[in-house]
Amino acid sequence: MWNTLLYQPIVNALILFYQIFAQNFGIAIIALTIFIRGALTPLTLPSLKSAQKLKELQPELEKLKKKHGKDRQKFAKEQLEFYQKHGVNPASGCLPQIIQIIILIALFQAFNQVLQANGNIIENLNKVLYAPLQFAKDDVLNTKFLYLDLTQPDVFKIPAIKIFSFTIDKLPGIFLIAAAASQFFSSKLMMPAAQATTAKAEKTKEQTDDMAASMQKQMLYFMPVMTLFIGFKFPSGLVLYWLTFSVFMACQQFLLKRKADNK
Repeated sequence: MWNTLLYQPIVNALILFYQIFAQNFGIAIIALTIFIRGALTPLTLPSLKSAQKLKELQPELEKLKKKHGKDRQKFAKEQLEFYQKHGVNPASGCLPQIIQIIILIALFQAFNQVLQANGNIIENLNKVLYAPLQFAKDDVLNTKFLYLDLTQPDVFKIPAIKIFSFTIDKLPGIFLIAAAASQFFSSKLMMPAAQATTAKAEKTKEQTDDMAASMQKQMLYFMPVMTLFIGFKFPSGLVLYWLTFSVFMACQQFLLKRKADNK
C-alpha cells in the first residue's frame, strides 16, 4: 500500500517533471517539492495560523500563569477555558503534521531511490515507472544542476587539515549552507517567543520553565546542524529538495506573520 499510494506516484511525478523541464533534474526536484507543498497548504495553514494566534495570546497567557502559577490545577483549568474562549486548539495541527511527515518520508525515499547511483539506475527506475514514463535501456539520467552532481553530496574538497583528533578535508557547499540557513530561519519563525520564554524562565523558580526554554533553544539549532551533518552524506539532490521545502515553509510563515502584524 505504501508503494502503490505514495512512493510509486511520487517517483512517477518526479520523472514527469523531469521530462517537462527539458530533462533538468534540479528544476524537476524544485518543481515537485513546490507542487507537493502547495497541495499540502490546506493542511499546513491551520497549524501555522494556530501557532501565530498562540504567539499573539502569549502576553495574556503569561498573566494567567503569573496569577495562578502556584496552583497548577487552577492554571490548567483557566488555560483551557482561555483557549476555548479565543477558539484556539494547540493540538489542532497534530493530524495534519502527521500526514505531512508521512508524505515527506515518501518524497525523501523517492528522491533517494532515484539519486542513488547503485547499479543500473534506469533499470531500477523502470521497475516503478508507469509505462508512458519509462526510459529506453540506453537512456542516461541527467543529474547535473549548476555546479552540482545531484547524486553526490554538496561539498567542496580542501587540503586535509587536522584539528585535534579530527581531519577536515571538505567543507559544506553553497546549497548545503543555504539549506541549513533556511532551516534555522524557518525554525526561528516557528518559535517567535523563544527569547521571551528564556527571559521569563530566568526570572522564575519553576524548573519546567527552564526546561521548556532550553528545549526551544536546542531545537532552534539542532535542525540546521542535522541538515549540515546529513548533507555531508546524502546526495545533493536531497539537499536541493530540503532547501526548497524550507524556503517554501519560511515564506508561508513570514506571510502569515506579516498579515497578522498588519491587522
